[in-house]
Amino acid sequence: MPAKLATTSTSCNVKMWLLPITSDPPSAAVLYWIMADVKVINESHKISDKRGNGCLRREVWIDEVTKQVTRYNLAYINHRIHAGDNGRVIGYDNAHDGHHSHYFGSVEPVDFVSFDETEIHFELAWTALKEHK
Repeated sequence: MPAKLATTSTSCNVKMWLLPITSDPPSAAVLYWIMADVKVINESHKISDKRGNGCLRREVWIDEVTKQVTRYNLAYINHRIHAGDNGRVIGYDNAHDGHHSHYFGSVEPVDFVSFDETEIHFELAWTALKEHK
């Protein structure tokens, strides 16, 4: 596939790629529509009442072409200890307004380095909460 000249995202997780054509006229181009985001992880783990109750949720989407993480949602949900934010006690995602964390209803922007590092931060936050109880 030729090198990408431009890319535009649409509201349906589809990217439009403008690719050059090596024929006359030189300004000719082809538009390719590629389904860019693919959900590769969709996990939900129930935590027993004995171990604290709630649910750990992990969703990850990648770009089909680059194989890079494009969207993610990591959450500990427990309606018994937090009724707001749909029960999300702790979470990290980039669903709206960039990368951010959730903590008992408070939403704060986070500096994104990598998805792997974000998973580590989530695990540390959840472990600290679990040990604090």
